[in-house]
Amino acid sequence: MAQAVFTITPEEKQSAVWHTLEIREAIARLNADTENGLSSVAAKKLLSEVGANELTGKKSKPWWLKFLLQFNQPLLIILLCAGLVKAVTGSLVNAGVIWGVTTTNAIIGFIQESKAEGAIAALAKAITTEATIIRDGQKIRIPSGELVPGDIVLLTSGDKVPADLRLIQVKNLQVDESALTGESVAVEKNTQIVKLDTALAERKNMAYAGGFVTFGQGTGVVVATGNTTETGRISQLMEQHADISTPLTRKFDKFSQNWLYMVLGLATLCFVVGLSSRGFQEALEAAVTLTVSAIPEGLPAVVTVTLAIGVSRMARRNAIIRKLPAVETLGSATVICSDKTGTLTENQMTVQAIYTGGHQYTVSGIGYTPDGEILIDDKPVNLNNNKGLQECLIAGLLCNDSQLEKKNGRWVVMGDPTEGALITSGNKAGFSQPTLAKQMPRLDAIPFESDFQYMATLHATPQGKTIYIKGSVEAILQRCTWMLNTEGEPRPLDCVETLRQTSIEREVNIMARQGLRVLALAKKAVADGQNTVDHPDIATGLIFIGLQGMIDPPRESAIKAVQACQEAGIQVKMITGDHAITAQAIARRMGINKNGSVLAFTGAELAKMDQTELAQVAEEGVVFARVAPEQKLRLVEALQSKGEVVAMTGDGVNDAPALKQADIGIAMGGAGTEVAKEAADMLLTDDNFASIEAAIEEGRAVYKNLLKAICFILPVNGGESMTILISTLLARDLPILSLQVLWLNMLNSITMTVPLAFEPKAQNVMQQAPRHPNEPLLSGSRVKRILAISLFNWIVIFGVFEYIRQTTGNIDLARTMAINSLIAGRIFYLLSISQLIPNLIAKMDGTIKENVDVPAIGFGIIGAIILQIVFAHVPLINEVFETAPLNLQQWLLCLAVGSPMILWATVVNRFDPPN
Repeated sequence: MAQAVFTITPEEKQSAVWHTLEIREAIARLNADTENGLSSVAAKKLLSEVGANELTGKKSKPWWLKFLLQFNQPLLIILLCAGLVKAVTGSLVNAGVIWGVTTTNAIIGFIQESKAEGAIAALAKAITTEATIIRDGQKIRIPSGELVPGDIVLLTSGDKVPADLRLIQVKNLQVDESALTGESVAVEKNTQIVKLDTALAERKNMAYAGGFVTFGQGTGVVVATGNTTETGRISQLMEQHADISTPLTRKFDKFSQNWLYMVLGLATLCFVVGLSSRGFQEALEAAVTLTVSAIPEGLPAVVTVTLAIGVSRMARRNAIIRKLPAVETLGSATVICSDKTGTLTENQMTVQAIYTGGHQYTVSGIGYTPDGEILIDDKPVNLNNNKGLQECLIAGLLCNDSQLEKKNGRWVVMGDPTEGALITSGNKAGFSQPTLAKQMPRLDAIPFESDFQYMATLHATPQGKTIYIKGSVEAILQRCTWMLNTEGEPRPLDCVETLRQTSIEREVNIMARQGLRVLALAKKAVADGQNTVDHPDIATGLIFIGLQGMIDPPRESAIKAVQACQEAGIQVKMITGDHAITAQAIARRMGINKNGSVLAFTGAELAKMDQTELAQVAEEGVVFARVAPEQKLRLVEALQSKGEVVAMTGDGVNDAPALKQADIGIAMGGAGTEVAKEAADMLLTDDNFASIEAAIEEGRAVYKNLLKAICFILPVNGGESMTILISTLLARDLPILSLQVLWLNMLNSITMTVPLAFEPKAQNVMQQAPRHPNEPLLSGSRVKRILAISLFNWIVIFGVFEYIRQTTGNIDLARTMAINSLIAGRIFYLLSISQLIPNLIAKMDGTIKENVDVPAIGFGIIGAIILQIVFAHVPLINEVFETAPLNLQQWLLCLAVGSPMILWATVVNRFDPPN
């Protein structure tokens, strides 16, 4: 028994281009034994050297480190320092409250963002299976994790390919590699070498880990296991492309940085000025209070809640968000890169055109469901008057090695998708494959082989023994001397060459331009004594029956969704592993274009381009066909380099790296692989491209509501900061203390701001162009709004404090009334930016029919009022926060002081409309 020794290093093994090697050379490199396989001893030694056939990912951060990283934000660091200053100076209660606020924010962030990355584990599941191999001269089954390079693996129909194999023997072997390559049709395998630059989907002498054997048998030698397989390479690509920031996080980072510089500058000024007019302790208190007042502590929580509500709304529309920032990112998407197979299309081959007896027929219905009709001139055909059509359908049913089965209420093909399409077209005409098989039993068959490009079966029929043949148009026509007419009668062909160049060739070209895969069908009567069929039997004398053209059809709902996205200014691009002609035809049928044109590029063309050329092509192109996983990544990166916000949809293993790199990855929740789901930011529960349009609509609405929340919170910080700074400059007592600031910024702000997250979307949200990715969080008009409202808030706080202090001499009462007057003004401001009042008016005059969400805003206002009653009248709160109770007259005074906000906000809304 030959003892295999693995003589090449793992690095050399990875670089070996196995598809370019002859079988003998591949066997020699691996020192494998095709007859006896590896010995158990050699296999065990190899396993210890190269490792198990499993995918391993990088170690994730421990939970405690993930939690600590939540504090790694500039604004929170400043708050922690402010708390430390308070603690050092003896104000432990103040320090505890400040630290409590920062810890609360960290906990919220930790809960939302600490879901462990499961993509690598899902990839491992994708190749975990059992394998039939030869070891020690015996055929045995072992867990796929124990496979090593040099093992001889036996494949048969229904098997999952356990590792990357160089095929050394095949018998009608067909492998479905759609999850890896995007190719919707199972690939017929052979053992012949191919060129070095051959695309992954066209390496017919290889079987890759994660593929499924749909037909035939084969034998291969393991050339790569675990992380060195093509599936493993994808897992490494995913590791190399860690989560990137989203437009929302980038804008908040920039905002936080700018706000931090401003806060530090003002706090330093406040401290320096305070030292010149008051003691160190008072100057420090003023600086800390200004710092706390300027930082919008409630903003992270409000943003989280707003996004979470967006998540809930999207879930009701079949879009599940896995990562919160994806809500806003989707709303700002400028490009959607969509995989074709299973995303834009049904992932079910469907016959849509038939040509027989000189007539063209169309077939309605989609997928393997036997719902549909065969039409001629848009009218159902009468099969009794179309014997030629009957023969064409029967041939497709009998010359067929696949079956359709109903599983979980859904029709699925057991075998080749092309044959499943032929069965479905026959079923739509009322034929039954099992019934025909009994009436015309099969006696013998010639399986499909790529060398001959056809399949043939011999049947005993009521009219005598008949051979049915299906295959490529070229292979069938050259063997035909007869052709069926409409009545099903054969008529001689005067010139086969003329026939090919006229009617049939014209029909083939028509179908090809529609992206249809065309199969020709023929038959031949033989003697009753013949019980076998061989190639010479069908070399000549065939009767041409007809053509059946099939395609993986686009989803009807996806066509409408594509149109809606393009109307919203969002480009749609198709990225697929399928053929360019097919993909281009699908794109035209779906209306996917740019400026009316459908430019298509292949992976081979993309491979020759540098980054500059690729970026230009990525912008101008619409269809990208036969692309490898790393090319999908390059395309996404190229679009991002042009400033696009990229959403990438997909469902296969091959989509995972690009899903992870894109600004938002969208996976199919039903048909999608676990790999794609774990890499994505969002899942579509109904696998419907149309749900993306709905999610974009919700995403845009969420962003609008976020801006409202920011424009509501920041003016309070602005008013507080102005109050403290000016009081310090004038050497006056502080109208508001640091703990009171935290009460306002956390409890009251959150209570009044969260209702804005429930604001309904604007009616024209999908008629607006996408936001520019570089549009700042605070535009010029929003900055003016914040400054104007901040000025009003400062006047209210400072004015009421000074008036009450001078008239009553009670500084705690003055501060309490100043804060309550501010809250009164905020209530009026909240109503001014909300859609509540405009929507109520529109509801009454019949302009809109949707229900207006009154409770959200109403509960927010009531909650704020209750909080302020507690703030003023609960003894414990009075002691901790240094507040005082108010009488009814004082409450009414606070309300009156806040009411001018109605006119002030009306003026502000003129130059910065909130809706």
